[in-house]
Amino acid sequence: MVAIKYTEQHQMFRQSLRKFYEKEVVPYYKKWEEEMNVPRSVWKKFGSQGFLCPWIPEKYGGSGLGFEYSVIAIEEMARADVGIPFGLHSDVVVPYIHLIGNEEQKQKWLPGCASGDILTAVAMTEPSTGSDLAAIQTTAVKDGSDYIINGQKVFITNGLNADIVIVACKTGNDEKRHRNLSLIVVDADTPGFEKSAPLKKMGRHLDGTVELFFEDCRVPQENLLGEEGKGFYYLMQNLQQERIVAALGSLLAAEKMYNEALTYAKERKAFGRRISSFQANSFKLVEMATEIEIARTFIESLINDHLDGKQISVSKVSMAKWWTSEMANRVAYHSLQLFGGYGYMEEYPISKHYRNVRVDTIFAGSTEIMKTIIAKELGL
Repeated sequence: MVAIKYTEQHQMFRQSLRKFYEKEVVPYYKKWEEEMNVPRSVWKKFGSQGFLCPWIPEKYGGSGLGFEYSVIAIEEMARADVGIPFGLHSDVVVPYIHLIGNEEQKQKWLPGCASGDILTAVAMTEPSTGSDLAAIQTTAVKDGSDYIINGQKVFITNGLNADIVIVACKTGNDEKRHRNLSLIVVDADTPGFEKSAPLKKMGRHLDGTVELFFEDCRVPQENLLGEEGKGFYYLMQNLQQERIVAALGSLLAAEKMYNEALTYAKERKAFGRRISSFQANSFKLVEMATEIEIARTFIESLINDHLDGKQISVSKVSMAKWWTSEMANRVAYHSLQLFGGYGYMEEYPISKHYRNVRVDTIFAGSTEIMKTIIAKELGL
């Protein structure tokens, strides 16, 4: 395995991103967090620079670049120490439209997705249905040339600002439940579609996480993505890339926290010595460094295979997702411990990281579900 190979063009893209974050995001980030919202103008600026969905083909308004550019975008966001759901839009939701949408749908939505004029979300989770997607109860019933949607979704990231939402709906009554799901695109201004106020969460305050409500929401059947009844298959297919992105995010968070803890431990003194010189602390830093290196090696191998168009095993992606997110939480715990009482103070970034990383073991497939998937792959 070799590390991701970056060219001069990649580095130019990275430097442009870095300057964007330093100028357009970092100075205002604290204020946005307090308001729990990112101005739409920021999304449009991000899109105008070619940073949103850089992989979208040029004929649909994108730059036609590879997934490695998305990796760079995720890395630079972590470096800037900010959290905006650019990656969810670019690398989780919009790929559904590109991969399974018809030509008319691509022409209609992809250019706006690349420019920032159209923001997206995907709605799967329901109040009584989380990981068991086949048990979704939100219904879409045909009526003339439309679907009438009724139901509720919860914990929908970027739902607050989304102009279109890909909604997983029950469209059939097959005994094999996974054959009943379909994906339907719903415009935010459709009558019968309502959003809640942003949900108050432990962390990640700029994710625009909301509940969605559908009451006799009438949507044209032409908004169906792919084939009716194949929604479960599409979700499982696209979750592979989503989980690679999630694992990468956990890795970058772990690296950030570790580096902060390492710097602090070398500077902070107790009993006349740097706290990093105490064996208990030095061993803990060594353990964190080792686990982070293992995670980066594993995740970069998955990314390289993905870039080469290879079929990546579900087991490996699930392993990367659960282990890296759990590792990031271990790093969060031990890093904050090294900061002592200061780590509990809001003015120190580790306090924010500690809260934010907790959800990594839950979203995009919980640790328990990842282990269940791997167990099935092993024939257990």
